[in-house]
Amino acid sequence: MSKKKMYLLTLVFLMLTASLLSACNYNSDVTDGDEKVTPEMDQVISDYIVQKYKTGYGETDKQFEVHKIYGTSGSGDTLDVYMWSYYGGFNKSHGTKAQSGHSLPALVRLEKKDGHYMVTKYKEPEDGSLYQSSIKKMFPEKYVKKAADDSGNMGGLEKKMNKKVENWMRKNG
Repeated sequence: MSKKKMYLLTLVFLMLTASLLSACNYNSDVTDGDEKVTPEMDQVISDYIVQKYKTGYGETDKQFEVHKIYGTSGSGDTLDVYMWSYYGGFNKSHGTKAQSGHSLPALVRLEKKDGHYMVTKYKEPEDGSLYQSSIKKMFPEKYVKKAADDSGNMGGLEKKMNKKVENWMRKNG
């Protein structure tokens, strides 16, 4: 093998190694669970999603959102939240049976401005054949499987949603 070919192969190898190492460190600040998410942040996320979809489905008496946080990344005044979201529209006449809504993984970026958090990015996976690959682009690898496992299985989120709806129905008789 010529020196030129050897040099090129070495260069390609070093570039690939560097890119793999940087990819491995991309989410090095990922924190599992919701320990970095305050109740204020939780509410900002839910309010944003309710407002975003308020007119996206058929008209209902009240809309709610609940979520399960897989983890977060970021520091300072910016935080990416990797989560599963359940949004639903409800009518008093149907009780806790959602009349519209969705359940899906989402990436939310929160930024603190003037002492308060706001959503500056909201991303959902693409539909159809692009669903799984788009989740891989949105989430750190360790949350991709969790999101796949939660697909079609809301578990605790349904109970959390029912509680919100029941409280609303009690207060608004």
